[in-house]
Amino acid sequence: MTDRPDLAALIASRICHDLISPIGAIGNGVELLAMEPGGQSPEMALISESVSNATARIRFFRISFGAAGGDQRIARSEILSVLTDLSRGGRVGFAWTSPSDLPRREVRLAFLLLQCLETAMAYGGKVQITRDDSGWSMLADAPRLKIDPALWEVLTEPRAPAEIGAGQVHFALVPEELSRLGLRLMTEIGETSIKLRF
Repeated sequence: MTDRPDLAALIASRICHDLISPIGAIGNGVELLAMEPGGQSPEMALISESVSNATARIRFFRISFGAAGGDQRIARSEILSVLTDLSRGGRVGFAWTSPSDLPRREVRLAFLLLQCLETAMAYGGKVQITRDDSGWSMLADAPRLKIDPALWEVLTEPRAPAEIGAGQVHFALVPEELSRLGLRLMTEIGETSIKLRF
């Protein structure tokens, strides 16, 4: 019996794939307009920044929600490029340390957890992500955290009741990925920091 395809992941991949080209074309058009006399206006700068933010988010979502085969790998350079672009337009900064390339499924899980951390870091902060021989660790530091205990309970207790909306779907996907990879998540939530290990 063959495994059923992950239709939600395939839909996410398709949406990200179809959106990245037109957004890239808009970015190219903005660059051309910026070369014209008077093209360096505040309005053009705002459009350019918005295009960059949208592109970074789509690339991030493609890894987080898109299809990932069991043997696919992703280069550290691509991960760093996505996170650098993402932090340029956001309140959260990322420091990533890992081998040169990694299984795509593991990176998918890490990116889903980064979204969980972003949800808690509504006021900004920094996340350190490390992958070494002992596994993965993430340390999020923020001036203040906004923790919804019911959502965080879902990560380690998949049957825990929680209202999951579109803005929190990453919390619901983490237990599935952990199970698929045979991993267990350990969480430690403090007043201004969150530690995750898996």
